[in-house]
Amino acid sequence: MFRFAMPVILIGVAVGGFFMFTNPLYKDISTIKAQVVSYNEALDNSKSLEAERDKLTQKYNSFDPLNLSKLEKLLPDNVDNIRLILEIEKIASPYGMILKDVKYDTKSTTNVAPTQGAVKGSANDQTNKKDYGTWDLEFSTQGTYNNFINFVKDLESNLRIVDISAIQFSSPTTVGSNTPSNVYKYVFKIKTYWLKN
Repeated sequence: MFRFAMPVILIGVAVGGFFMFTNPLYKDISTIKAQVVSYNEALDNSKSLEAERDKLTQKYNSFDPLNLSKLEKLLPDNVDNIRLILEIEKIASPYGMILKDVKYDTKSTTNVAPTQGAVKGSANDQTNKKDYGTWDLEFSTQGTYNNFINFVKDLESNLRIVDISAIQFSSPTTVGSNTPSNVYKYVFKIKTYWLKN
C-alpha cells in the first residue's frame, strides 16, 4: 500500500508545485517576453525615425540659406505683426504714402503663436483646426491713383503672403481741405498668414 501511495503523493506534489510555482513563473516569463517584443518594436521604430530625421536634416541643410530665409518670410511661424507693418510702410514710402490709423486685434487666443516681443493678434475661428493661423490688419493711407496702383502691385509681389480683404476710397473733397484734388484716401483691410507649430 505504501508503494502505491508514494507515487500518488509525488504526483500530487508535482501538480501542486506546478500550479503554485511553475505556472505563475511561466506567466511572468510570457509577460516579460511580450514586453521585450514591444520594446524591440519601439527601438526599431525609434531607429527608423532617427534615420528619417537625419535624412530630413540633411535635405534641409542642402537648401540655400537665402531660400530658407525667403521661405520663412513667405509663411513665418508666428504672426510677427510689427515686422509686417514696417514692411508695408517700406513698400508705401517710395510713393509718398504714409500709413495711418493702423488697427489690429490685440486679443490673444490659444491658436496664436508668439510674436517675438510684439503684440499678439487674434486668429480667425475658421482656422482653429488648420495648420495655419490668420491675422487681420487695417490701415489708411493717402496718395494719387497711380501711386495707389503701384503700391498694390508691390504689396502683391511682396514675399510675405498678404490678402487684401477690402479697400475703401474717399474722394479728394472728403480727404481734407489742404489735399490736392488728385489725392485720395484709401482704407485697407488685409489678412496675413502664419504657420502653426
